[in-house]
Formats: sequence, C-alpha cells, structure tokens
Amino acid sequence: MMSGISPRIDIAFKKIFGVEENKDLLISLINSIVSENDQVSDIVLLNPYNPQNFKDDKMSILDIKARGVDGKRFNIEIQVADEADYDKRALYYWAKLYTEQLKTGDDYGSLSKAIGIHILNFTSILESDKYHNVFHLTEKETKIPYFKDLELHTIELKKFSGSTSVELSELLAKIKSSLDIWVAFLTRHDLLNEKNLPEELNQGHLQKALNVINVMNFTPEEREAYEANLKWYQVEANTLKKAEARGEARGEARGEARGEARGIEIGKAQGISIGEKLAIEKMALSMLSKGCNLELICHISGLTKAELNKLISAAQKEQITS
Repeated sequence: MMSGISPRIDIAFKKIFGVEENKDLLISLINSIVSENDQVSDIVLLNPYNPQNFKDDKMSILDIKARGVDGKRFNIEIQVADEADYDKRALYYWAKLYTEQLKTGDDYGSLSKAIGIHILNFTSILESDKYHNVFHLTEKETKIPYFKDLELHTIELKKFSGSTSVELSELLAKIKSSLDIWVAFLTRHDLLNEKNLPEELNQGHLQKALNVINVMNFTPEEREAYEANLKWYQVEANTLKKAEARGEARGEARGEARGEARGIEIGKAQGISIGEKLAIEKMALSMLSKGCNLELICHISGLTKAELNKLISAAQKEQITS
C-alpha cells in the first residue's frame, strides 16, 4: 500500500478513472461535467490503463479516451503544470479525437460529437471567476451553434479550492453539485475519510474513489514517473506562489484595476528565480540518469528539447573537466 498519493498527478488519475473496473467512476465524472443531452449510461475505454504499455511508452497513457454508447467521444486530461499555449493544445487534442473516428470509405455523416475535458491544476482563464467553463463554436452575432460537434470544458481546480489550507467546513460549504464533489476529491481528498463522509459528500462513487486511491500500488516504473511528476508539481506550486506574491505586490503598487488577476500575470511574466531554475535542471538530470526518455523529461520539467540538450552538454563538459 502506498499512502499520500495525489489524484491530481496524471498517472494516479489514470489508474483511478482509466481502468475497466472503475468505469462507473469515469461515467460519474463525465456526467457531472457534460449537459443532460450528453449524459452516458455506459462507455468503452479506447485507451485503458495498461502498466505494460506505460513501461514501453511513458507518454502514451496520460489522457483518457472513451466512447459513449451513442458514439460520442470523450477525451479527459488532467494537467498539473501551466504550459504555454495550452488553449492550442486542448484544441489539437479535440481535433485528433474527432478526426480519428473517420476510417477509409466512411462519409462525414458518420462523425459523432467529440467532447474535450481538461482538468487544470492552475488558473488559465483570467477573464472568468467560474472554475468550470464550457466552450462551443457559435455565430458571432446570433450565437447560433451551427457546428455542434465541438465542445471543450475547462475545470480549474484552484478556483474551487482556493488555499491548500482550506478547512473541511469551508470545502463543504462549496458543495452544490456532483461536479463539486469530484473537484473536492481531486483537490482535498486528504480531508476525506471514506468510512466517515459528511452528508454533503456521502455517495458511493466518492467512497469507491477514496478506497481506490488508498489501496493503490505502483510498479517501479510507475512510481518513478509519479514521483518525478510530483516533484515537478511541487516546484511549480512553489514557483507560482512566489510569482503571485511578487506580482500582487507590484500590481498593488501600480494600482492595477484588475488587482489579483493582473498581479498574477505580472508575477508569471517575471519568470522563476535562479534557485528554482537550478532545482528544475537538477531534477531533469536526475531523471536522465535513471533512464527516463527525453520526451518524458521535457513533459515533466517544462524544458524544451533544445534546453535539455544544452543542459546535458554542459553537464558532460563539467564531468570531463572535473
């Protein structure tokens, strides 16, 4: 048994929601997010979690793809770190999900609606205070939803939970919907006891999810990738916290009208400190020494391949001269 696992780390998220025995949890999560017209009674996992696949290709299992009984496609991804141009990445994922339905000889009428669900552990949409936003293509003036097959959801966890020091009573006061319950699980599962859940959270799917995470076991490869993801999450959280503090202070000094949101933008623009940069580089080199592939290291650390190769060259030169 491995305690203290966070469901926000993509590998753990996939092991909770992306396996056959937990399809009911994924169905509950999807139905808490989508509209009444898109509810699913059953799903087929298109890329179920497989430890062997993970061992061979660490980049292949991080999102969850599913098909409803009516043909609708769903792509669910949880993202720890804020990446540049995430909006473009989300749209690209949707396009792949939609187009991969069409086989040779099929006509366009066979295409079913595709829904992208992106659960973000950072604030991405500064223009909205809502933690759950839904995007469609509509006509500019009349708002006619002519292209009905495109739908993207963003769920920004930090907008729901706020501070990591939030008390259980504060969390319970926010519970108004089934999605609130799932977001409470993803953000503060550490406050919840499956055998003694408050009335607001006392439902079977949440109890099962808490039990799944409490008894979860990792293979050595899974554990390595989980801990690497976790280290990156901790560095990212600390960096963002410092950036927000710097940005908020500067934003207040300048009398910015948007206050905190603008302060966070300024803080991010300042980048990370030298110490934080060194910590990221050290983690990347450590992952390399353990045999992690370059794509995984770039994914976890946020470094580009060019930056990583430059770092590797510098480390090799240092070894030669020492």
